[in-house]
Amino acid sequence: MYKTLKQFLFFLFFYNLFVFSFAQNETNNPYSGFGLGSVAPRSNVSLNSMGGVGYALQNPYYINFKNPASYAAFDSLSFIADLSFGVVNQQLNTYSQSQEDIFTQLGYLTIGVPVMKFWRMSAGIIPFSDVGYGITDTTYTEHFGKVDRRFTGSGGVHLLYWGNAFKVCKGLTVGVNLSYLFGTINTTNFVEFELENTFNTKISNFRYLDGIHFSGGIQYNTTFNEKHRLGLGIVFENAVKVWSIENLLILEYLDQYHPFTGVDTVLAKMGKDAVKSSAKFPQTVGGGIAYVYKDKIVTAVDVTWQNWKKFSMSNCNDSLKNNFITELGIQFVPNSTSTKYYNKINFRLGSRFSTGYLYINERLISEFAISAGLGFPLKTFNTRSSINIMFEYSKLGTLKNDLILQNCYKLSFNFILQERWYQRRKID
Repeated sequence: MYKTLKQFLFFLFFYNLFVFSFAQNETNNPYSGFGLGSVAPRSNVSLNSMGGVGYALQNPYYINFKNPASYAAFDSLSFIADLSFGVVNQQLNTYSQSQEDIFTQLGYLTIGVPVMKFWRMSAGIIPFSDVGYGITDTTYTEHFGKVDRRFTGSGGVHLLYWGNAFKVCKGLTVGVNLSYLFGTINTTNFVEFELENTFNTKISNFRYLDGIHFSGGIQYNTTFNEKHRLGLGIVFENAVKVWSIENLLILEYLDQYHPFTGVDTVLAKMGKDAVKSSAKFPQTVGGGIAYVYKDKIVTAVDVTWQNWKKFSMSNCNDSLKNNFITELGIQFVPNSTSTKYYNKINFRLGSRFSTGYLYINERLISEFAISAGLGFPLKTFNTRSSINIMFEYSKLGTLKNDLILQNCYKLSFNFILQERWYQRRKID
């Protein structure tokens, strides 16, 4: 009991650190200025190392929140907790300019518990999308001379989910995630003129979003010849209607902007006068297949369709297309029951391709990513606890049609605590 309490306090410390730092995520992606921002992959670090697969996979030693039906695999006597974070190196390029940034990102926090023999539960907070960019555009006009336009954005949307999974019959499980979706998207645009005695303009938009999100999943697993296991999985996410409260402030000023000097309010819709509307987030349907050989080799393929054409949000006129995502991955464990530590290490590889949902300058902004990872079992806690490391390289966008190419190198870590909390000790 004392050991279990220490482990719980250890995890609670990281939980408080996570909550304190959650709002401090950073990103610098000019494409995050469109739609809801840069949409985060909803997979844990272990599965992201395999390209992000997960629709057909279930494992008692990690939380696969990509398909809620997978929670049914949790051990009946164990508690699971998973906390992640990452370090990102991002390089932005055009034909004439380049920029490089390095920053840290907090990932997700999830837990999983058994409830009854046929019922398992999970809860957590995971990122849905991130917004972060700063763009400066300088032009020269005949009447006003030099004109600087600056566009900045920050914020993001998150999911606080509660998931339940049920064993229907041998091999068949179903699950649902009921989520509260919330977040803010803040944008500020400046237009500044070089010409003297000309009013410059600042437009600030602070949008708060919240709503209910629902997703359901089904998995079927069958074993043959005692060595081979085949898994199938399907996930459906409804088109979400969320409420939006938009605070709008338009100011005019002379020279460089300063909040206390020469500022005239043109329009202010804030507080009780804020604009209230709704937004519609896209419907998603995905399916996958997985093959497992003797718990040594795991291979999986996922396909996802997202209906971004139906996306709508006030004052958003972005041109969006439906998105198709293909993911594939493999995992190899030499011998999970070996007494030698290096035989228990998990080796993972994966890749992901997204056709893209942003349509800019007559081009789809597609993404390609490759990933690799390692899983290290921990002896400090229960042998099923682990630390997982993932490295991912992704390429988003293109240099063609005056667009921006983003190369991203991401190193992610997660700590999984898997501990038996419900087993009574016998005293001789």
